[in-house]
Amino acid sequence: MAAQKINEAHEHIAKAEKCLKTGLTKWKPDFDSAASEYAKAAVCFKNAKQYDQAKEAYLKEAEYHTENKTLFHAAKAIEQAGMMMKEQKKMPEAIQLIEKACMMYMENGTPDTAAMALDRAGKLIEPINLEKAVDLYQKAAGVFENEDRLRQAVELLGKASRLLVRLRRLDEATVALQKEKNMYKEIENFPMCFKKTTAQVLVHLHRADYVAADKCVRESYSLPGYSGSEDCIAMETLLQGYDEQDEDQVYRVCSSPLLKYMDNDYAKLAISLRVPGGGGKKKKAAAAPQGGAGGAPAAAEDEDDYEGGLC
Repeated sequence: MAAQKINEAHEHIAKAEKCLKTGLTKWKPDFDSAASEYAKAAVCFKNAKQYDQAKEAYLKEAEYHTENKTLFHAAKAIEQAGMMMKEQKKMPEAIQLIEKACMMYMENGTPDTAAMALDRAGKLIEPINLEKAVDLYQKAAGVFENEDRLRQAVELLGKASRLLVRLRRLDEATVALQKEKNMYKEIENFPMCFKKTTAQVLVHLHRADYVAADKCVRESYSLPGYSGSEDCIAMETLLQGYDEQDEDQVYRVCSSPLLKYMDNDYAKLAISLRVPGGGGKKKKAAAAPQGGAGGAPAAAEDEDDYEGGLC
C-alpha cells in the first residue's frame, strides 16, 4: 500500500514538472496545475507516512501558489508542511513553518486564519516549550484584538497568563491579567472581571506586594456587582488575614471552593500562599488537603485542562 502511494506521488510530481515546461506553443509555466499536482503528491506521501517527502511536496506546492499570486493557498500549504514536521515530533521546525504561514495569511488579508493557526501552534508547542507557547498565544491575541474580536483575544490572553504563572514569571503575569480584566470589562463580562481580580491578588501576594493586591480590589469596587459579592468578601478577608499575619484566616480563604476550583495554576497559588513571618500554622493546615480534606484536587488536576476552571 505504502509503495503504491509513493509511486502515485512520483507520478504527480512528473505531471507537475510537465506543467512547468515551456515551448513554442506554451510560453508560460502552468503554476496553478503544478501546485495542484504537488498537493496531490504531498497527500500520497503523507498517506505512506513519508513525512519528509510530504513536507517537501507541500513546500513546492506553496512555491508555485506564490508564483501564481495565490498567497492564501501558499500559506495553507506551508502550514501543512509544518504539520508534517509535527508528525515526526520535530516541533521547532513545525512551529517555524506555521509562523511563516501566519505571516502570509496576514499579507493575504486573512488575519483570523493567522490567529487560529498561531493558537494551534501554541497548543502543539505547549507540552515541550511553555515560553514559546506564551509568545504564540500573545501574538494570536494581538491579531484578534486588532480585528476587534475581543472575546477570542481575551481567551488567548488567558492561556498566556496561566502559563506565565506556571513559569513563575509573575511580574509579566500581573500585566497580562490586567489586560485580560480590561478586555472583560470592555465586553461587559463583569463576573470574569471578579475572577481576574482574585487571580491578580494571588499573584501579587506571591510577589509579596500587598499594596498592589489591595489596589486591585479597591479598583474593582467600581465594577457593577463587585462590592459585597462572594469574590469581593473573600479577597477582603484574605488581604486582612495576610496583613495581620493571621495564618488560619488566610488558609480558610485559600482552601475555600471559590479559590480551590479556579484554574489549576491559580489554585496552586492559593494552596501554596504563605503569610510573611508566619510561625508555621499555615504549613500544618496546608498538609490537611494531602490527606483528603479538600484542597488537593485542584493541584492534582490535569494541567492541560483549562476549560473547567472559573478564572
